Amino acid sequence: MLTIDQATYDGIVAHAKRDHPDEACGIVAGPEGSDRPERLVAMLNAASSPTFYEFDSTDLLQLYKQMDVNDEEPVVIYHSHTATEAYPSRTDIGLAQEPNAHYVLVSTREHGNNEGPVEFRSYRITDGAVTEEEVSVVTQLPTV
Repeated sequence: MLTIDQATYDGIVAHAKRDHPDEACGIVAGPEGSDRPERLVAMLNAASSPTFYEFDSTDLLQLYKQMDVNDEEPVVIYHSHTATEAYPSRTDIGLAQEPNAHYVLVSTREHGNNEGPVEFRSYRITDGAVTEEEVSVVTQLPTV
């Protein structure tokens, strides 16, 4: 199960709506081994595409260096689908390289002009196998 705080959830959804009709993408970092999504990092979709996302390689390298210094890891890797349901495509599955990460997909296909709802779903993707998981949105993450 993915447990995520309301502010981070809202930030991911706002990013997906803001970048529509292009796909949005980003990472939520957290302390290594904690499974706590604490720091939302909205990234630029270098592909600027409504059907594909690509992290800017320079930005991604910077982020991984910063996470390394902070003893963090990518807890959530997210992107949006602008015309299809929030389910990983074959391309998404092939790109999934973080076996411990939650892969969040937000579909903005129904939201037109920021009015309609979005679909927010989370998956674990390991060795090409996709498993959907429950998402629990809490006011704030419990203190450790």
